[in-house]
Amino acid sequence: MIPVKNFTEIKKMRESNRIVGLLLSKLDSEIVSGITTLELDRFAENLIRSEGGKPAFKGYTIPGLAPYPASICASVNSCIVHGIPSSKIVLKEGDIIGVDVGVYKDGYYGDGAKTYTVGKVNAETQNLLNITREALARGIEQARAGARIGDISFAIGSWVQENGYFVADSLTGHGIGRKLHEEPMVPNLGIKDMGPRLKAGMTLALEPMVNVGTNRVKENGWEYFVADNTLSAHFEHTILITEQAAEILTVR
Repeated sequence: MIPVKNFTEIKKMRESNRIVGLLLSKLDSEIVSGITTLELDRFAENLIRSEGGKPAFKGYTIPGLAPYPASICASVNSCIVHGIPSSKIVLKEGDIIGVDVGVYKDGYYGDGAKTYTVGKVNAETQNLLNITREALARGIEQARAGARIGDISFAIGSWVQENGYFVADSLTGHGIGRKLHEEPMVPNLGIKDMGPRLKAGMTLALEPMVNVGTNRVKENGWEYFVADNTLSAHFEHTILITEQAAEILTVR
């Protein structure tokens, strides 16, 4: 069953997602050549806690893996998602880094992601980011009461494929609220008019993850990489379904 939030719950979700948006905005000036992903993680945790939240990812568990050890996911170049921050990963000019962050506050979760450039990148890399960002926007355009999950999935996936890129296998968006991951799953490929119907008050985290060379992924513990080591980009917003256009909660 897909949870529908009431006024009080939505107010709390706006706050947890406000912190997500604030952090993703602040990182624009923090992500520079020479910084380590561990330093970014420490900056993120300090900001989240200063705003009265808790890092939602830190200590998160799934069967078969040790608890996630950091406050953000910092995924560089061919790492699609769940990259673990490290003092050994030093960003350099021309890299891209996807930062995914979750915040827990007052019983509710926020979740968002953005892919950043480190200094100047080439035109092909910038195009990947532009297409992925637009895929998210197109998914959000379809998200309103009366539509179906498949409408969102089709809008994202068809745009990615039309532009010659690949949706990463087995990685999806999701519902969010009292839990970081709730029903429904929101695939980045799908068929129009299929899947659960959306209702006002539902909250979803939409997150296209787009690869250059292949849809295939390879896993290393928590981390997912593009199977052919080409680049991947990731953008995510948490949204509220309304009778009209969706409200983006992770405003930045």
